[in-house]
Amino acid sequence: MDRLTAMETFVHVVETGSFSAAAKRLGIGQPAVSKSVAQLEARLAVRLVLRSTRGLTPTEAGLAYFEKAKRAIDEANEADDAARSAGAGLSGNLRISAAVTFASLHILPHLGPFLEQYPGLNIDVVLDDHSLNLVEEGIDVALRMGNQNDSGLTARKIGASPCHILGTPAYFERFGEPATPADLLRHQAVIYTQGEGARWTFTRDAREYPIVVHGRLHITAAEGVRAAVLNHLGLTLASAWMFAPELASGAVKPVLTDWHLPARDLWAVFPTGRMASAKARAFVEYVERLSTR
Repeated sequence: MDRLTAMETFVHVVETGSFSAAAKRLGIGQPAVSKSVAQLEARLAVRLVLRSTRGLTPTEAGLAYFEKAKRAIDEANEADDAARSAGAGLSGNLRISAAVTFASLHILPHLGPFLEQYPGLNIDVVLDDHSLNLVEEGIDVALRMGNQNDSGLTARKIGASPCHILGTPAYFERFGEPATPADLLRHQAVIYTQGEGARWTFTRDAREYPIVVHGRLHITAAEGVRAAVLNHLGLTLASAWMFAPELASGAVKPVLTDWHLPARDLWAVFPTGRMASAKARAFVEYVERLSTR
């Protein structure tokens, strides 16, 4: 039995919660996963998981072994990446996750120089406006916006964008421009449910002015919010990132610019307990440079 392979198999079993899910992730048969864990338990002379009809539960010894095994595997992978980086450059696969609109506007169009710098590197880009389970999806690094409240994840802030109340000139010509946050109550808001929702909080002179806006459109994806606003269906609260091309061209305009809205932070988020690989670090540093342009 290869010791490191058995450790990796056991870590996948604990992370996924079953032999079958671990086998699917590893691309091997379930009997091979069961045999590997059984051999590991025999070598250690200790029960690592409790099996029941409801699934698998790590024992106290299993949890302790999981933490140390995962750390050892991460360090071994880091050593491999460091050696590759010092030799022929970064190579292999890098799996990243990002919101659809942000990646389409600000990441994918600018990946050319990064790919040219590392010709041996392949990138899997998982686009989803929702926060995925990084371990289950095998994500090396995710780009996320807004507050990061999950203390179990390792997150690093790499950028920020101002937020505005935005609408098209045609919309404001028809319905008028709001002069105060309270005026928004007379407007149709396009509400992004993955963002601030209907509660928009302004600040001015160190005082907060929360407003609960009204809108007939509640949309779960940023691209849908863009489509609604650009078709003059309402105004919205959005980061400058979301409407960067239209702000530059004048297709949308910001209003209430004398009032402050919280900035939208960009975070690089790494899976729980996993050391960031050299590939993930290089990608994050590249995105950080892009976000400061």
